[in-house]
Amino acid sequence: MNELELPQQTPFSADFSGAEFADNPEPRCPCILLLDNSWSMNGPPISELNQGLATFKEELLADSLAAKRVEIAIVSFGPVEVVNEFQTAEQFTPPHLIARKDTPMGLAILQGLELLNQRKALYREHGIPFFRPWVFLITDGSPTDDWQTAAAEVLKGEESRAFAFFAVGVEGANLDILQRISTRQPLRLKGLRFREMFQWLSNSMRSVSRSVPGTEVPLSNPAAPNGWAAV
Repeated sequence: MNELELPQQTPFSADFSGAEFADNPEPRCPCILLLDNSWSMNGPPISELNQGLATFKEELLADSLAAKRVEIAIVSFGPVEVVNEFQTAEQFTPPHLIARKDTPMGLAILQGLELLNQRKALYREHGIPFFRPWVFLITDGSPTDDWQTAAAEVLKGEESRAFAFFAVGVEGANLDILQRISTRQPLRLKGLRFREMFQWLSNSMRSVSRSVPGTEVPLSNPAAPNGWAAV
């Protein structure tokens, strides 16, 4: 989970898009959240998810190194929308998601992976090392679009170690399909324990961000992380 990719150096160019990297040249730990905000999430689920996102930021800010290294992006689906471009935890503003339409999960995954590819290209362009990205999908339903193409891209990315993909099913989620999308065993969220889930995620990100490149990082057991989920 903690592989560090060292980018090739590129000649200097007058490109002010790299100002964020000049101000903060720390290696990056990208984490992209794919969040279901379809209508079935309306009420307590979407409220608890929003509170969990706030907890995520708070937990990361408690670690000064993680605050500079962990970058967060959010793609919501219901419909698909890039809610947050990649930002360090210091700059990240947790969104207030609203439950809306259907569940175009397949398109959201493809959009998220494209966003990640663009970010990795920017790291390389500006000479910023980065750890293996995490892609974290949270849903309470079944895809309402073509998900097979997305599943193939997830498999390809996992096999090439381009990212680590995790799927979490809220009550009502179709775990059978999630198992066919994710190469890892999907986790079932216990109740609405989003805050506990994001605490686990932030602890994992903090461990990676403080690691020595090339060494294994001990993380919480992914099969039963801190009581917030079950296989």
